[in-house]
Amino acid sequence: MARLILRFLACTLLTATAAGAASPVRILIAYHSRTGNTEKMAAAVREGAASVAGVEIVLRKVAEVTSDDIVKADGIVLGTPVEWGNLSAEAKRFLDRVGEALGKAGTTWGEGRTAAVFCTAGNPSNGQEMARMSAIAAFLGMRFAIVGGVNEDGFGSLGPQAVTGGKPPGVNDRDRAEARRFGERFARLTRQLRTTAAQ
Repeated sequence: MARLILRFLACTLLTATAAGAASPVRILIAYHSRTGNTEKMAAAVREGAASVAGVEIVLRKVAEVTSDDIVKADGIVLGTPVEWGNLSAEAKRFLDRVGEALGKAGTTWGEGRTAAVFCTAGNPSNGQEMARMSAIAAFLGMRFAIVGGVNEDGFGSLGPQAVTGGKPPGVNDRDRAEARRFGERFARLTRQLRTTAAQ
């Protein structure tokens, strides 16, 4: 009986050690921000993602993201201001760099990884949907699995957004709450996808 208990304890210890040794799910949140509004949304997305256990978050401006950050990411979230009905030129350059980095790494592109997009715009009809769809199309072309958001009414969305030209201007509490909900969902689903793929 004592031998059986010792075997059970040894198996339990080995399982716990293996679980503890598993590398955390790595999420890259890359954003471009001219006025600080997209940066505020990125911080809220990070806050939501950080609430999920076993997740490591890298938060960077798109210009500061390295190829290593891209290749090591299990999930990539891109934040962009909407400019002329599209994502910013800096955000577009980042998407090009994602393709270059994954292509050079000899990986299967975004296979087994998640991606998502959030945006900010000055008014409700600036082209938020077009901007997000443009980035989503690029991620799909690279074989990422896309994760959308969920609005406060429980409906799915293309991802969080903030209309910043209102009164008062800027990112409001409702926008930040949506971004936090999204960050938690993105991290949870990214962790789930990686766990499933590893089995």
